[in-house]
Amino acid sequence: MKKFNTPDNLLRRTIALFMVAVLALAAGCSSVKFTYNQGDTLLYWWMDSYADLEGQQADIAKRDIDNLFKWHRQTQLRDYAALLGGFQRQLAGNPTQADLLNAYREIRVRGERLAARAVPEITTLALSIKPDQIANIERKFQSKNEEYRKKFIQGNTEKRQKARFKKSMEQFDLWFGNFSSEQEATLRRASDARPLDNEAWLEERVWRQRRIVGVLRKIQQEKLNREQAAAQIQAMQREFFTRMESPERKAFYDTSLDQTTKYILTAIRIATPAQKKHAQERMQGWITDFQGLAVGK
Repeated sequence: MKKFNTPDNLLRRTIALFMVAVLALAAGCSSVKFTYNQGDTLLYWWMDSYADLEGQQADIAKRDIDNLFKWHRQTQLRDYAALLGGFQRQLAGNPTQADLLNAYREIRVRGERLAARAVPEITTLALSIKPDQIANIERKFQSKNEEYRKKFIQGNTEKRQKARFKKSMEQFDLWFGNFSSEQEATLRRASDARPLDNEAWLEERVWRQRRIVGVLRKIQQEKLNREQAAAQIQAMQREFFTRMESPERKAFYDTSLDQTTKYILTAIRIATPAQKKHAQERMQGWITDFQGLAVGK
């Protein structure tokens, strides 16, 4: 289940195969297959938009992305189909908050698995990054942060709550189809009851960005060898994935996850049989796509 109004997970974006797959579910695409088959190109364009890749560096990045996609297609997509099948069965019954929390944990495990597999490719790219490209990445981070501020932080409470609610409804509509005005009113009340913590999410976003830039600078300035660079990247990954358990952030993350899963559960509980059927059919389409992709179709 996708989290709503969370910060961009920069690690997953950096190695974004898992997100290419699940993003197709979350971004409004009716076909995972179409998005996934374009995923290598989309991932390269995304990386290039940050670092302005060039020459042999760009060629190597394309090669590594292609190899990572081959591994992912051959080894991970059947598992994604099975995971969605479990979600499908839960939705047919009466899922609990514990079920949603477990779904989140299952998705996180797969993100960690992909991150570990992608270390060699990330290391190759990091070793090739130049000072001017690090500056490009910083400017892109700043631009994206400003977009976030304008959309989710600036303005009064009503404006910010409305922006957050709109974002979540895009996801709910994708899964369940259109909600009635009465259902939307119920969801809006549930949404507004959540802590309005956009500033805290921005802080998390900036913290990750600084960590990424810091690692790139260390690798470049200290001329680390491949083994040393890979160790830096692995350490950064561990920090990203364990930050939820760190003493200074655990309470914040626990509250956010608790409130998000309760909000999603509200949508499930007020969904009509027809809306649940829509969600079941949507998930079946994605399952079929994953299974087809896994065998090269």
